[in-house]
Amino acid sequence: MIRAALAFVLVAGMIVAILAVTGEPGRASLIWLGWRADMTAATAALLILGFSLAATIVWRLALWIIESPRRAARVRAEIRRRQANEVLTRGFLAVAAADGSEARRLAAKAADLADDTPGLVRVLAALAADVAGDSAAAHSAYTAMLSFPEMRLAGHKGLMMLAADAGQRDSALAHAEAAYALPRTARWAWRALLEARLEAGDWDGALDLVRSGVDRKVVSPLVAERARAALLAASAARLEADADPKARAQALDRAGEAAKLQPGFAPGVVMAARLLARDGKAQRAAGLIEGAWKAAPHPALWLAYRDLRTDETPRQRAERLAGLVALNPHHRESRILAVEQALIAGDPQAARESAKALQAEPITARTAGLFARLAYAARDPDEARMWTTRGLAAPQEADWSDLDPEGRAFAYQPGDWARLVSAFAESGELIHPRLERRERTMTELPELPALYADSAPLLGAADLESLLYPGAYDGYDEEAPEPPPPAPAERSARSSRLSTARRRLANAPRAAK
Repeated sequence: MIRAALAFVLVAGMIVAILAVTGEPGRASLIWLGWRADMTAATAALLILGFSLAATIVWRLALWIIESPRRAARVRAEIRRRQANEVLTRGFLAVAAADGSEARRLAAKAADLADDTPGLVRVLAALAADVAGDSAAAHSAYTAMLSFPEMRLAGHKGLMMLAADAGQRDSALAHAEAAYALPRTARWAWRALLEARLEAGDWDGALDLVRSGVDRKVVSPLVAERARAALLAASAARLEADADPKARAQALDRAGEAAKLQPGFAPGVVMAARLLARDGKAQRAAGLIEGAWKAAPHPALWLAYRDLRTDETPRQRAERLAGLVALNPHHRESRILAVEQALIAGDPQAARESAKALQAEPITARTAGLFARLAYAARDPDEARMWTTRGLAAPQEADWSDLDPEGRAFAYQPGDWARLVSAFAESGELIHPRLERRERTMTELPELPALYADSAPLLGAADLESLLYPGAYDGYDEEAPEPPPPAPAERSARSSRLSTARRRLANAPRAAK
């Protein structure tokens, strides 16, 4: 209407302007039913425009009256839609707040209002029944969702959760498998299947699932790569415990593949290095450990590197370990190894210089043992005893806890491997089951005489070495002086210490129970 009125004014103004410019008003006559009307042209034009405007107004008014019922229906629908949205919003908030009764009340109200969004109503009804603890109603709601293609994934997840809460593992796994088989699946279904296979120790099945997850873009390639590395190491650990030579060969292949996928994954690298060394391929084993040390140093790595050769003097071994330090000199493990290799070389002064980088760190049982051996190497038994005492009450280091009392690294049980796969795949970090269970680790503290006495001058070379570096060296130092024959009591104590010292990291791990 406003646009029509504006058009009328514009046309009238143009007519008046034209007549004013020409100076000729013109004439117009109208004869109708015997009546005659004479007028100017401008008046006739204005009358025509006026009648046109009036007709337009009448027509628009008639249309407005005719459309009023439909317009009223649209207004009511809009109000209803807004109310439904508000009820749905409040209902999902009640579910999030675990207010079951309010959620069910709002779900029933939404069923009456939300005619345009039946899917949301069904989801809210199922969640409300679940939160309210009505398993039967929740089961019915989730089952009804399976009838709609776009809601099947959500229905299977709800049914899987209900079955898991009820302890029905087989039913929960069946729903996870059905969800994973859908063309459009989700990561939760893949995760549920993976956890089930890990719990069962089905490493090969888990590997197949990881590969399919990457193909279907359910998991990222990085997560899949870490999961594969951990699974291959777990499978290799099981095969290594088998006496069959073919199984040992398969263990080497899988451990080597794990080391290639994740060079910083210490369990896989240590296992591969141990198997390679057993096959006489110490050079390849050293290359794997060196690559892992560059990526993520771990004490089990340098202990395995140390045990690759047993026919060298302490100085030769120290020189070889110094090369490992140089690969990643600023890491904490490299700073510790620098002290260790100086002690092996018999250079207490260099060991003290290297230990300065560790003095600002919190004391652990491992560093206390290191300082104790360093003090004993400097012929200060009283300081060594002090550090030993502090080490007894100091906390363990997480990485050091991966070594059992016999020095074997990552002697995990199947349940530990399952947890490691999950944790390492998600975060790229190791778990430490032995630390969590507070199990004993490889000794960190030297065995010192109990009495406060100046006993250092009375120690022979073999005694001093077994105190300073338990398990470091089983051979002899060609340049060391011949020690005096020990007394019978000392010989017995030394035999006990050396028997502990000869436990090697390269020994086969425990058979998985």
